[in-house]
Amino acid sequence: MDWVTCAYSAACTGVARRPSGLCLAHLAPEQLGAALAELSPGRLLDLRGITVTSDLLSMVLEATGRRPGRTRLDRARFTGDVRLAGVTFAGDVSLDGARFDRLASFFGARFEGNVSLAGVRFGRELSFHGVTVRGHVSLDRAVMARDALFSQAVFGHGLSCERARFDGYATFDGARLGDGAAFRGARFGRTLSFRKVSGHAGFEAAHFAADAYLSATGRLSATRARADGLLDVAVARCGVDLRHVEVAGPTTVRLTDSQADLEGAVLRGPATVTGRGRSTLTSLRQVEAASLGLSGLDLSACRFAGLSHPAGVRVKDCTFAITSRGVRMSLRWPMLRWFSRRRSAADEHPLRGRADPEEPGASPGRPATLHPGSRPGDRAGSADFASTSLVVRRRAGHGWWLSLSWLLYEYALRLDRHR
Repeated sequence: MDWVTCAYSAACTGVARRPSGLCLAHLAPEQLGAALAELSPGRLLDLRGITVTSDLLSMVLEATGRRPGRTRLDRARFTGDVRLAGVTFAGDVSLDGARFDRLASFFGARFEGNVSLAGVRFGRELSFHGVTVRGHVSLDRAVMARDALFSQAVFGHGLSCERARFDGYATFDGARLGDGAAFRGARFGRTLSFRKVSGHAGFEAAHFAADAYLSATGRLSATRARADGLLDVAVARCGVDLRHVEVAGPTTVRLTDSQADLEGAVLRGPATVTGRGRSTLTSLRQVEAASLGLSGLDLSACRFAGLSHPAGVRVKDCTFAITSRGVRMSLRWPMLRWFSRRRSAADEHPLRGRADPEEPGASPGRPATLHPGSRPGDRAGSADFASTSLVVRRRAGHGWWLSLSWLLYEYALRLDRHR
């Protein structure tokens, strides 16, 4: 502690007042009245380390006209219900390490500066519903033992909840995040509802012990996150990063004019990714998903190398790249290469000596297979992606037999395609 503590007892950590050397909670009634008279609206309020009862809190708020200035409540302990309706904090507020034994309701409060709640423990319910904060809010390492409500809250310069613990139900529905929200390493013990949220949000390495519903209008990231229940993600006009996410239950990703990356994801339950408008899936590399449905997506730049269960992929109304046609010479074996126009996966594009395929997204297709071993949905699409797989495997294997099999297979495909 960086303050002189109360002389009442060694156990009291409250900040001492001059000249008595006692904290506000241990002043005699006549001394307390004089101390409260010194408080005024917009001025510093210092209650660090003090045990604050409901009565004491009410007297302090009345003395400041319910408009304190810079407020320091670090390591304070609130033993009764805290209700701050109609209170406006004109300066920064610090509650680092504070403890709330009962209800903590900030509903109806307004913060003109920054708010720091790092390491705070909320023993009962926490309500930030409808709160407006012009600055930044920090809940890093905070513990919320019961339900936490942040719906309709406005965070002017963002929210940080890194390594925070939400043991109860948590909702951020309709919140506006300003500069964005960070939940890196956070744990959600019960259902998380993060719907219709405005702004960027990052859930890197977060743990969802129950169901999680995530949506945002800014960039959404959940890389290396773990979900023990279902994961439902919906984004509009932004990007979603789900690389290396691990989901035990069903996974649903809905994109509207957005882009998603699922590289390295482990989806143990049934999974679907659907798109509306110009929605793109950029990678399914190293994805482990026994049942994965793709619908309405632009897959012209999507990579599939290392997809663990290609037989479980179902594709409907998706758009693929179209390869070029013609004969090309190469310094590598085979030197003469014969290409015909067909749908292809992005994994094959670098092997053809160009960064981008011709006419990307030229035609919609309905292949239910992207690699050999899967169940085809249409014959031409299955053949096209089987050819792509042979190209990739031939380059990786560096064996003359793979080159020979590729030549024979390509020749057979072209004869079959032109029958």
